[in-house]
Amino acid sequence: AGAVFDRTQTLFIGAAGLRKALGQEPVTTEDLWHLGSNTKAMTALLYARFVEQGRIPGGATLAELFPEVILDASFAARTAEDLMAHAAGIGDEALLGRDWLIAARSDPRPLPEQRRALAAAALAAPPAFREGGFHYANLNFIIVGSILERAAGKAWEEIVATELFAPLGITTGGFGAPRGDQPWGHSMGIPVDPTHISDNPAALGPAGTVHMSLEDYGRILRVFLTEGGGYVTPETMAQITTAAVSGDGVYRWGWMVYGARPWAKGPALAHEGSNTMWHAVALVAPVRGIAIATVSNDETSGGPAAVKLALDLMRRYAPA
Repeated sequence: AGAVFDRTQTLFIGAAGLRKALGQEPVTTEDLWHLGSNTKAMTALLYARFVEQGRIPGGATLAELFPEVILDASFAARTAEDLMAHAAGIGDEALLGRDWLIAARSDPRPLPEQRRALAAAALAAPPAFREGGFHYANLNFIIVGSILERAAGKAWEEIVATELFAPLGITTGGFGAPRGDQPWGHSMGIPVDPTHISDNPAALGPAGTVHMSLEDYGRILRVFLTEGGGYVTPETMAQITTAAVSGDGVYRWGWMVYGARPWAKGPALAHEGSNTMWHAVALVAPVRGIAIATVSNDETSGGPAAVKLALDLMRRYAPA
């Protein structure tokens, strides 16, 4: 499925295919789609809003944000902005490997406690990678989610529902694989029952478990087309979307941010998300005022199809 949004309306929305392989039900434009790592921009947007509201100090170091944790010295002066740029030296390999993926599903602790424990373990150990260098890791955003939970006194899921979905008018947002009368994700082309193991462990939430309809995802993307849309200030949004890019591109605040692109008439934001069973693509042109979202419930063949559809929609609705 795919959609194109401008600052005020949906220019195109369409869907084709089946809710599950060998089934009979077609997907629809109202169906819910797992967005995978495109969740990261939502966690970052909440962090920016918390800073604006004074609930988290702007520019606070990790030592200030986790005063109860004995941090490795290399992390003490790093910030959440470093985490959201995947530039703090954090890696997934030590803590989010196969053993964790299995054990986390039966962990009885509340999700904020699980995330706090992951954050403490990651920040107490030496960096896995050179500080300042880019290394993509879900753990970065789990830690940011833990910071939000500490500031709000509630789970990240509740924060997202009450402080992101509700203000933006999102009614279909949820977590994990959509259940009920909805598409199923597919692993190697085989449909996966959403009541079984159909997503990453819930503790990974801030890095990639949100689902929603395409129209509601457009409400998220429109924030980036409208200088914050009243959700955050234009100054904050400028830091995310239009600040200078060194080299060809840079990762920040849950987006890959590219320098001027002809189709975008300025900087462009892009991200892909997948939990290995679904695939989502987002392309955003803040200056031109166009956003494109494409999705599939099959990573293996649908992932490349979602990318191709996004590029086809870009050529049609945002020609260079």
